[in-house]
Amino acid sequence: MKRVAFVTGAGGGIGRAVALGLSADTTTIVLADLDEAGLEETNRLLLEAGGSGRTAILDVTDRVAVRSLVDETVAEFGPIGVLINCAGTLTPTRVIDITEDEWDGVVDVNLKGTFLCSQAVLPGMEDVGWGRIVNLSSSAGKNVSTVGGAHYTAAKAGVLGFTRHLAKEVAGIGVTVNAVCPGLIDTQMVRQTINEEKMAWYANSFPIQRLGTPAEVATVVCFLASEGAAYITGVALDINGGDLMV
Repeated sequence: MKRVAFVTGAGGGIGRAVALGLSADTTTIVLADLDEAGLEETNRLLLEAGGSGRTAILDVTDRVAVRSLVDETVAEFGPIGVLINCAGTLTPTRVIDITEDEWDGVVDVNLKGTFLCSQAVLPGMEDVGWGRIVNLSSSAGKNVSTVGGAHYTAAKAGVLGFTRHLAKEVAGIGVTVNAVCPGLIDTQMVRQTINEEKMAWYANSFPIQRLGTPAEVATVVCFLASEGAAYITGVALDINGGDLMV
């Protein structure tokens, strides 16, 4: 069955790969990000792949903006059946140097944004008795961030707690909620944080000696968003090349 999907952080990296991966099974994909140029490129690639998208500049920490976009989407295309919370940010700042504003910024995008977007789509999912929410956490949420600071680690751990709690709340209305925990993935955000030499050092330290790709993460996300994952909820699936085995 064709459904409407909402993907945050769709301007590049994992969000872009997820949007492209979902295109075969969804009627319309709402692509949300603050990066306008990135969104347009994702939309171009989506159209080339035969998908249908709508771009929206969105700050996921703005409750009013999130609600407005969801309401507009539902009015135009129908209920949102799939939400993928990919929007994220990180900085490598040491705890002693993190300002309150920086802490709030990282935690709000990664954790509060996940909450706000989930809250906004849930009424529509409840009305139709079906929904898939997939939250992007990280290996950092289970251990310690490889390249981000303590605020990133704390936020991604929070995403895991939120995922479990929401999964239990909404299982009875036909909605599943899961998390994906990527390790070090070759994205623009990572490349802006560490240099090529450091990336190579990390890659060589992993059992599978390379960084993951956004497309590999998207495969896991798209499975959890599918009909085939109907009996999976409240889980946190790892994709990290063996860097963290628990």
